[in-house]
Amino acid sequence: MNTLIAPDNNWALLSILFLSSFLAIYLEQTYKWAAKLTGAIITLGIAVLLTNFRVIPTSAPVFDDIVWGYAVPLAIPLLLLDANVMKIWRETGKLLLVFLIGAAGTFVGALVGTALLSDLVEGLPGVAAMMTGSYIGGGVNFTAIADAFHVSGGLISATTVADNLNMAVYLMILLGIASSSFFKKHYTHPHIDRVENAGVDKAGETLAASYWERHDISLKDIAASMAYAAVVVTVSKLIAAFFAGVIPDNNGLLKMLNTFFGSQYVWITNVSMVFASLFEDKAKEMHGAKEVGTWLIYLFYFVIGVPASIIMIIQNAPLLFVFCFILVVFNMLFCFVFGKLLRIDLEDIILASNANIGGPTTAAGMAISLGWTRLVGPCMLVGTFGYVIGTWLGIIIGSILGA
Repeated sequence: MNTLIAPDNNWALLSILFLSSFLAIYLEQTYKWAAKLTGAIITLGIAVLLTNFRVIPTSAPVFDDIVWGYAVPLAIPLLLLDANVMKIWRETGKLLLVFLIGAAGTFVGALVGTALLSDLVEGLPGVAAMMTGSYIGGGVNFTAIADAFHVSGGLISATTVADNLNMAVYLMILLGIASSSFFKKHYTHPHIDRVENAGVDKAGETLAASYWERHDISLKDIAASMAYAAVVVTVSKLIAAFFAGVIPDNNGLLKMLNTFFGSQYVWITNVSMVFASLFEDKAKEMHGAKEVGTWLIYLFYFVIGVPASIIMIIQNAPLLFVFCFILVVFNMLFCFVFGKLLRIDLEDIILASNANIGGPTTAAGMAISLGWTRLVGPCMLVGTFGYVIGTWLGIIIGSILGA
């Protein structure tokens, strides 16, 4: 396909890539409509439009080699510096318990959804793996698993559109539950009572702007963060290559084990988690790691929009929306049914489910917006733990389904 910018025009493509991610972040932090849409979907949308109007190519070394090859693996260690599993276990209480129950619901939902829709959507096992990781952890898991199973760019784009539409519906349902007299009648809700008694002070800025407030970052911080990320990826690739070489794949079980232990993303997660847990003080010293890691993920969202055909998105997104919604339904059923049986507060159940489906930032944003300030820290911690187990469980699902 002839395009305005050639695939080998690296600097022009890099400029568009960086400018698009900046524009999406700027809009998300400036306008409430953009914050609701999310910077991720804005970035992807820009890429879809540029590709379909033949401004940029559907494949280029900048996209395939730099972003997929380097930006994505480097982002994960940077975003997992808060994943101190000992602290998470110690400080989150029942919130972690219902979070793990919700993760089990997502896992079951992926199996059920694939069984129901696999004949209708080609490549659905790969989508199931991605969405299992995403709906247990977040976008970082989606990114890792998409690369691990080499899911096609067009299918990733259609899934992302369906996922974002699904998220909008899901969050409206959760907000409705938080104010529902039916759920208040059947669940304890101390934080809702406290807010209703005291009132809520809402800031005028978008939640994205509030969350990404300015922090002190030094040159040493950036150098340390990038050096750390590169070492983690290097060590993880060596470990993964070792296991891929020693574990045979001549039957179903061994092939699954080979896929799991031979994935660099499993070991990037493992090594990052061990470092964050054993060297928490050092991890806290790396200011700016989360910002750099998130920016790298925005580059990923642009690149997954590049191969997307608008016609393909229109054709596939409705069925993929149904698939994503099945995962959400099972997650919520597990959370609310078992939460009721275990006498867990309504606020904990809502935020645990949100931390599964939307990730830690979405859960924290909801806690802030509803005035449940005492739960912001715990839901951030359990959501970060989802980053750890999401990749594991997503790769397990993909291996079971033969993605």
